[in-house]
Amino acid sequence: MLVDEVKIELYGGKGGDGRAHFDTSKSREGADGGNGGNGGSVFVIGVSDLSALNQFRFQKVFRAENGQNGMVKKMYGRNGEDITLKIPIGTIVHNLDTGEKKEILNVGDTLKIASGGNGGRGNVEFKSSRNTSPQEFEHGEEGEYFHIFFELQLIAQVGFVGFPNAGKSSMLNELTAASAKVANYKFTTLEPNLGVLDGLILADIPGLIEGASEGKGLGIKFLKHIKRTKALIHFISSESEDLLKDYKTVQNELTEYDPELASREKYVFLTKHDLFSKEEVDEKVKILKKVSKNVLPVSIHDKESIDEVKRVIFKLADSENL
Repeated sequence: MLVDEVKIELYGGKGGDGRAHFDTSKSREGADGGNGGNGGSVFVIGVSDLSALNQFRFQKVFRAENGQNGMVKKMYGRNGEDITLKIPIGTIVHNLDTGEKKEILNVGDTLKIASGGNGGRGNVEFKSSRNTSPQEFEHGEEGEYFHIFFELQLIAQVGFVGFPNAGKSSMLNELTAASAKVANYKFTTLEPNLGVLDGLILADIPGLIEGASEGKGLGIKFLKHIKRTKALIHFISSESEDLLKDYKTVQNELTEYDPELASREKYVFLTKHDLFSKEEVDEKVKILKKVSKNVLPVSIHDKESIDEVKRVIFKLADSENL
């Protein structure tokens, strides 16, 4: 199961306490209590692994290491270790306590979320010509503590949209090394699937139905994953009893969710054309050209068709500067 939304708690490490200590040896240096170490901080880093948020399904609290307390002979305590959590690129990091939000868009992008506390000063820091035997020392500061909400929005160059069972997953599997689940019933795809075609990231978005933008079917849970997709390909099955209705229904859901999505130039793939005669396919293409000038009959069982699909995808990539 793809985890694309999760709330967690993050704690920066507490700073170590300073030490109050006096040298009673023959050298008698007096106050020699060292400073405490700083607490560790919590970072996140962007990775290409789409399933990286799955690590937060059961563990919800993460703490960086506390700083070590100061020691004698002016020895400082060790700083606490930082922790770095891996999250998928495309993740929005919401700080629920401050209201701030930041995005991780590239592999390797790093963001500090919770800083560790400063270590306290030992009594050696308070020693002076006027105060040769200071008793003062400081406790370490608490680290920052925040409630964080991670929200994944996929980053893909080309997104496949359409009704359930329109052939999106089958095409993704044919074009890439993806292993999307395929079966002859609705909602086979329960989470987005990604594949890579010659460096282009393709996303198979779970099927949209009428009312998806209002939460019906798989609802808006996956509509949000289309927002960062640069170009869209609309899949319509040749088996549909009403081609125009299928197109307009999905187009309307895109508009209701985000008007900008519906305004993007799209290709329409008429899938499973091998199940019909050339005359029937030509008639279906003619019908769809009433709503889109870019209509292509395709089939995963037709090599020439697959080659044409690739040409269209690369053309979209060039036109959109993906």
